[in-house]
Amino acid sequence: MAKTEKTNFLCTECGYDAPKWLGKCPSCGAWGTFKEFKVSNLKQKHGISDAAGSVPVLLKDITSEDKTRITSGISEMDRVLGGGLLRGMTVLIGGDPGIGKSTLMLKYLSDMQQKGHKSLYVSGEESPHQIKHRAERISADEGSITVFCENDLKAVTGWITSNNPEIVVIDSIQTIYAQSEDSSPGSIGQIRSVSSELITLAKKNNFCLFLIGHVTKDGFIAGPKMIEHMVDAVLYFEGDRYHRFRILRTVKNRFGSTNEIGMFEMSAEGLVEVKNPSQYFLNDGVEGNAGTSITASLEGTRPILIEIQALVTESKFGNPQRNCVGYDIKKLSKILAVLDKAIGLHISNHDVFVNITGGEKMNDPGSDISVAVSLVSSMRNIVIPPKCVFCGEVGLNGEIRAVSGIETRINECIKLGFERIFVPKSNFRSKVKFPKNVIYVSDIQELISLII
Repeated sequence: MAKTEKTNFLCTECGYDAPKWLGKCPSCGAWGTFKEFKVSNLKQKHGISDAAGSVPVLLKDITSEDKTRITSGISEMDRVLGGGLLRGMTVLIGGDPGIGKSTLMLKYLSDMQQKGHKSLYVSGEESPHQIKHRAERISADEGSITVFCENDLKAVTGWITSNNPEIVVIDSIQTIYAQSEDSSPGSIGQIRSVSSELITLAKKNNFCLFLIGHVTKDGFIAGPKMIEHMVDAVLYFEGDRYHRFRILRTVKNRFGSTNEIGMFEMSAEGLVEVKNPSQYFLNDGVEGNAGTSITASLEGTRPILIEIQALVTESKFGNPQRNCVGYDIKKLSKILAVLDKAIGLHISNHDVFVNITGGEKMNDPGSDISVAVSLVSSMRNIVIPPKCVFCGEVGLNGEIRAVSGIETRINECIKLGFERIFVPKSNFRSKVKFPKNVIYVSDIQELISLII
């Protein structure tokens, strides 16, 4: 059979296919994102014949597989994976260059290998000597990890099929190429073809697969969006290169929670787990400073106490500034409007700066009242009483709304020695009895009157 080719166009934003070039993508609405790639007609026929061999079955006739989790010595990694790996699980990891993706996965494979799980580390970017040097630096060279520096997909899949490893890491997916594709490595067609074949092989041979992906300047994993739909879990490695902390955040997980995070600290020996992140985000000199308060945030099942700083100064220009570091500026605008209407805090002609310390990004609505308290404290130059922590969501009418996981947050505050814990009154319905130092508040006016 002669191998014929045809040309298709693929949207680089969402992976939408079209037989001809389009200015605007019908799927995601992006403009000028269609790129040309060639598709082999022989490959299409091969895919159809493979699909014809499967038959539908009843759900009750399907036998459940072993759900035992494969755990490593890195508890923070196991946390974001939902308690560990499952056989045949595929994971996509993205992050900025130099954030520590390769370092983390090399250490992870070393721990897995020492526990008896056969591992393979495929690198298309580094030489074996470079990998050995990094492994020695982070003390990951004790395990007998198999390192394969190869870019050819056929060679990689051939070794996997012959040796049956339990865990495979591809670093990175953009550097692996399939000979059947005419485009260069890293192109849309190559990434889609390589990812599809590796994921299919992982499901067929029942091994765990990690795909490390490059990110675009906007912070999204490079390549077609459909790759994120194909894998079982998507993890993002976040952090500021000027801060020592790194956060491994779950974006998608078919076998676990999507709200979990793992905390790591970058050191000379590589990435080190952070067992108690609250002590890293709290400043010992927080007491006695106006505009500073503590909130009890909840990331998945983990409570974290974080310091929130606010600075309110009279504006010297026509348009007052609104500047946030680690906090949503739209949420800040909402809180400012509520404070203006609820307690008459005339802040519209002042510059406002909000900072979440430690480089953390705050998305938990339970931090709203802590931001509000910090703003009032800075505006009126009044110091918040010591050993206070705040947790609650601010509504548009000034009410303080209930938040989830209140028991976990309160227990973390008590463990760290806080004497006054302000929580929403609507959370009082909980059957758990809390100590007397837990103070329930119903609206922002009551809260401000109790502390200022």
